[in-house]
Amino acid sequence: MSYWMRRLRAALPYVIVGLLSGAAVLLARLPAAWIAPQFARATQGHVNLIDPEGSLWHGSATLMLAAGQDARGATLLPGRIVWRTAFWPLFVARVRMEMLQTEAMPDAVTVDATLRGANVSAGTIAVPASLLAGLGAPFNTLDLDGKVRLAWSPWRMFGTDAFGRLTVSLADMSSRVSLVKPLGTYQVVLQAQGATSTLDLSTQKGPLMLEGRGSFSRTFASFQGTASATPDQRDNLAGLLNLLGRPIGPGTVALTFMR
Repeated sequence: MSYWMRRLRAALPYVIVGLLSGAAVLLARLPAAWIAPQFARATQGHVNLIDPEGSLWHGSATLMLAAGQDARGATLLPGRIVWRTAFWPLFVARVRMEMLQTEAMPDAVTVDATLRGANVSAGTIAVPASLLAGLGAPFNTLDLDGKVRLAWSPWRMFGTDAFGRLTVSLADMSSRVSLVKPLGTYQVVLQAQGATSTLDLSTQKGPLMLEGRGSFSRTFASFQGTASATPDQRDNLAGLLNLLGRPIGPGTVALTFMR
């Protein structure tokens, strides 16, 4: 073995350590702004993280809902989303992150992702219904008011397939297009079953009764349901019902969606 080969062999461990140390320093300095475009891209501009601070490892940002790439009419959730990312799992191609919304979540959730899939721990978040107006039609037309609570079971994702249960509770909802307040309390249950998901809409109480069921996949989406008014509120809710769907009976309209 030549002199220079011996020198190179002796120096190789130090070179490797230096490269790993440099990579570690670079990763540790990644700004929080790096994560914001990833959220926007994954949700087609509907869910955005703005005003990021800190780093990818310990940072925060404000949650903004928008109708898409056009941010006009977007809404902001009070408080900030705070996250912490574990550093060492990255060396085995694993991302482990804890996230908490300071105003809307009682407990942090954990995101654990590998190249094969991801797991999200169970959690809840409560937001004002007015936040939904940022998503555009029909929410900005209805201008809803009330309390919205999302609760989800442990959520598992493998590629494009997802497994889990999401329950959305909408309590004491009202709308600017109706003088009847409140319209009612409703529940939406989304059951993800791999490549397909089902959605069930039901009414807990109120003069505006919403019922329906839908199914969704990557290639199609359909929903069939009805909206109806109690007999004593049919006249007062007639205008809102006409906005929601096609009349199919006294005080009843069809709620249909297909793609």
